[in-house]
Amino acid sequence: MCGIIGYVGSRTAVPILLDGLRTLEYRGYDSAGIYVPGHSPVKAVGPIDNLAAKFAESIPGTTGIAHTRWATHGAPTEANAHPHLDMSGSIALAHNGIIENFRELREGLISQGIKFDSETDTEVLAKLIGTLYQGDLLKAVQDSLSLVRGTYGIIVTSTHHSDKIVTARLGSPVVIGLGIDGNLISSDPSALLAHTKDVVYLEDGECAVVTKDAYEILTLKGKRLTKTPETVELEVEAVQKQGYDHFMLKEIFEIPEVIENTIRGRQILSKGKVKLGGLDGVFSKLTSASRLMIVGCGSAYYAGQVGRYLLEEYAGLPTEVELGSEYRYKRNLPDKESAVIVVTQSGETADTLASVRSAKEQGILTLGIVNAVGSTIARETEAGIYNHAGPEIAVASTKAFISQLTVFVLLTVLLARERGMSLEEGKKIVEELNNLPDLIRKYLKNTSDIKTVAKKYAGYRDAMFIGRKFHAPIAYEGSLKLKEVTYIHAEAYAAGELKHGSIAMLDENFPIVALVPQDDVYEKMISNIEEVRARKAPVLAIATKGDKHISEVADDVLFVPKVHPILQPIVSTIPLQLLAYYIGVEKGLNVDRPRNLAKSVTVE
Repeated sequence: MCGIIGYVGSRTAVPILLDGLRTLEYRGYDSAGIYVPGHSPVKAVGPIDNLAAKFAESIPGTTGIAHTRWATHGAPTEANAHPHLDMSGSIALAHNGIIENFRELREGLISQGIKFDSETDTEVLAKLIGTLYQGDLLKAVQDSLSLVRGTYGIIVTSTHHSDKIVTARLGSPVVIGLGIDGNLISSDPSALLAHTKDVVYLEDGECAVVTKDAYEILTLKGKRLTKTPETVELEVEAVQKQGYDHFMLKEIFEIPEVIENTIRGRQILSKGKVKLGGLDGVFSKLTSASRLMIVGCGSAYYAGQVGRYLLEEYAGLPTEVELGSEYRYKRNLPDKESAVIVVTQSGETADTLASVRSAKEQGILTLGIVNAVGSTIARETEAGIYNHAGPEIAVASTKAFISQLTVFVLLTVLLARERGMSLEEGKKIVEELNNLPDLIRKYLKNTSDIKTVAKKYAGYRDAMFIGRKFHAPIAYEGSLKLKEVTYIHAEAYAAGELKHGSIAMLDENFPIVALVPQDDVYEKMISNIEEVRARKAPVLAIATKGDKHISEVADDVLFVPKVHPILQPIVSTIPLQLLAYYIGVEKGLNVDRPRNLAKSVTVE
């Protein structure tokens, strides 16, 4: 969840660290801090600008570590902000992750006379390293981590070793950037792009000593390793707003390009087929699978739910969907004829990664739908499909979610054509998918109707989203977006479930957002809307352009283009994303960085 960055080189460290923290702020923005050897840590609560304001003049020093925090243990305060120091004040540590046995470690250190200044688990690790330090910083880190249970991506430096940074990872990402005037360490390669595209990823159980001109990678037990640097293909401009007021709006308007990038080179239009090169090595196993299990968290879970409907409807393939936070703990019966597909934007989601490892232990084929190239899940799954959605900076997922839906359309056609889908149907889908980006570009040229509706609904305290079949998961995703971005209490239900209890909440102050495209459950949805109207709840309908009846039963309507049913969830999602965005802006909220949230959930 948190962001870490370190620099050791020939330039003044603080400006480099501040710029890196601004890039990493989406990972956590409760507090932030910087440590340069020979100086006290500088910390601030709130956004990075609050920290930057404390540097009227940049303090000297060409080595430093920094941290932006998403609070787990302890409230967002300066005392709890990282980096944390050991008892001597000479060793500093920044940490992304959770030390699970910090309480017992803390008690042992207190018995040795060690005093603590914060409520955090991280300070325990800093103090532990200090007690084990005997002149060799790397060994002190290795010895300390052998006593730790939990997850970590850490960077450590010291006044005794101001020309080096020690880093290590277990369950939280760490990447080393190889620059011209120095080297860097970060939890995300995006923070390195202003300085280098040449990187080395650490794997779990690995550590490294990084200096100005070199780096050495080892296992935690001291075995030296050799790794070949990789090149990051992202551009700096990709993580900048480029004239938009917010990253969230920019990323919604990038959706047409994202779909193009997701489908590029993957369609065989003349044959109505799809080719997914990342699955070539496991294609026979996948096509012979008797069952699929899709695993994800948050928006990725809802994308998986749509994927289930598509795969069962068009490919006739039994499919289940599990939350990553539950799959990893439930008893999953071994089934060598099934496959697990994990869905994740960051490729670092802790619960999803644990699910991958659980499935692999049982010998189940593991596949990934991942946006972040080089991420842990991308490396640990046996095969997969990259989204190619580009970096997503706003905390609320928009374009990555659309890319995930698009991948599920591709995967469905791939498997359905192997399992009996006709050439005609296959061609119809891939041709419409090929035309979808231009259709959405045209749709996005005028969003004034969504802005108008957003002003009206921004004043409500509650909302409910309903949909059926392919659009039931989209209702949940729309509800999640509204909660994340506006803090309006929102719920979602498969529309047929309203009468089984939740309809009791409805009155004139509890609006309903109804997903009602003209599909094979349209009449059922109209009946559900009538049930809502009878309870005097306002109705906002997301309906197909040209539907002349919907205005008779809904108070407000947002029309979307009509497309093939397999693509309709993609189109219907966009007004829900924009609705949440415009309501959040209307309420004066920071829609890119909602309170209490972070982009990459690397804690459990």
